[in-house]
Amino acid sequence: MTWNATLEIDYTRHADKTLAHFRHSGPLRILQSLYPEGEAICHNVIVHPPGGLVGGDTLDLKFTVGAGAHSLVTTPGATRFYRSQGKPALQRAHIALDAGARMEWLPLETIAYSGCLAENRLTLQLAPGAELLGWDITAFGLPAARQPFEQGHFSQHIEVPGVWLERACIAATDTLLLNGPLGMAGHRCIASLFFVAGSKLERKRREQALDAARQVIEAHALCATAGATSPDGQIVVVRVLSPMVAPAMDLLKQVWKTWRGHFWNQAAPSPRIWSA
Repeated sequence: MTWNATLEIDYTRHADKTLAHFRHSGPLRILQSLYPEGEAICHNVIVHPPGGLVGGDTLDLKFTVGAGAHSLVTTPGATRFYRSQGKPALQRAHIALDAGARMEWLPLETIAYSGCLAENRLTLQLAPGAELLGWDITAFGLPAARQPFEQGHFSQHIEVPGVWLERACIAATDTLLLNGPLGMAGHRCIASLFFVAGSKLERKRREQALDAARQVIEAHALCATAGATSPDGQIVVVRVLSPMVAPAMDLLKQVWKTWRGHFWNQAAPSPRIWSA
């Protein structure tokens, strides 16, 4: 049996409060909206009760954030792509922000199990004046459990149409990519943190963000396999390779906290679900 599910969330600002209105089909839900930082920022946790995707499964997530609204979306655990019997599994997330909207897209890691045939797509559309902080963390196999990524294929697609496109196609048999010095160099976790704006960032604001991220990276154990760059005037990115998820997640959380303060003058209390 395959599971196909959709979840649509609309965030709107009413007075000083961000409200979430959602519709769903199939096994995909959000938990109760939380306001640990006050009513201006709405926190939601996405729950997928089956616990992972197998061949033939499709998850579609759509988010719209209205003018002046601010949402933070995360998950209670990893997204898992399990071994497929021949059909691909697909997760698509589409995020659209109106002018003056803010969103934080912070799902926990994605795990590509050996034998999976999977694609994970994220599309971001931002109106001028909108801003988004997000990350993507992908692990191949379960090194700590001695379950390497030996078979299968995983595709990762992140796009801001007309501005930025990143696409990775990783086959378990591509040892040059997985182990070569110009590829993943034996690491099994790739991760990116990105700040995306709907219009060009001021040069000083962008350069200060890069400098702040590099200071965090230089003090971290993954300093040799991480870096900060700006591929476009609307985007700043931190990228990292790691043997496992935990060190990469730790680095990205530190930069997220730093960038939240820099870009929005906001403290960054970690969502409670991360420590559950």
